[in-house]
Amino acid sequence: MTGKRQPSQVLADSRRRDSREKRAKVLAVVDAMAARGDAVTFTAVAKVAGVSNWLVYAEGVREHIEAARTRQAAQPRRDAQAGLSSSAASLATDLELSKQQVTALRTERDQLKAALQRQLGQQLDQAGSAGLIERVDELTRQHAELTVERDTLRREKAELEERLAETEEDLAAARSSLRRMIRAENADHAGGA
Repeated sequence: MTGKRQPSQVLADSRRRDSREKRAKVLAVVDAMAARGDAVTFTAVAKVAGVSNWLVYAEGVREHIEAARTRQAAQPRRDAQAGLSSSAASLATDLELSKQQVTALRTERDQLKAALQRQLGQQLDQAGSAGLIERVDELTRQHAELTVERDTLRREKAELEERLAETEEDLAAARSSLRRMIRAENADHAGGA
């Protein structure tokens, strides 16, 4: 009833197997270095085993390296070239490598920070542009509406001015007619008296 394994299962199994093999290789390198009398340091073990630094600090591996270092520290010997004990030389090497790693990590951090700032700036520019485009579209719509309203009001004004002119003409004609009527009425009264 064993079904076909999923690609994710195959990948997970492969990673576990690879991890076990790398850990076994690191432990063998630690034992070989200790047997030869080489200084056992985290960095040296990672370099000789050909693995990343994080693996030598992983649980289970770290303890094995620390035990080998403790055994070496209990049996100090003089390094003919440097005139230092193995443990002091390994500490100096670890310190120098740590300084180099810190410098590299700071450089990487600064690069990532600059890249993030550029990306955020681009996002703000895009968001700002989108807002501006939206505002321009809104203002264009408002302009079109106001133009139509203005043209309508101009037509109404022209019609009202025309009606006012006609009304003024009618009023002038009515006044003129009223004056004639008043004169005629006055003339009739003056002639009849």
